[in-house]
Amino acid sequence: MLMTKQRRPAARTLRGWAISVLREAGAIRECEEHGWMQDRADPHARERAYDMARRDPPTGMSPDVAEAEVRDVLDSIGDSCPECPPE
Repeated sequence: MLMTKQRRPAARTLRGWAISVLREAGAIRECEEHGWMQDRADPHARERAYDMARRDPPTGMSPDVAEAEVRDVLDSIGDSCPECPPE
């Protein structure tokens, strides 16, 4: 059967779902050395993530609540790895 839309893998927590949306949109990345999530500070990627959250919220969640969760998670992620030395 031909699928026209590929779904994200199921996340165990709401925070995990929000992180997967942010990664898929390119709004965050993982530190290659330590694994910490880092905000890429890309406004276009952020908007893509918010749009993705509104279009495809987790089951039983409203689009507005899904977008708010993505915003909360993004606000909790810094733009640098706490374990990497300052540049």
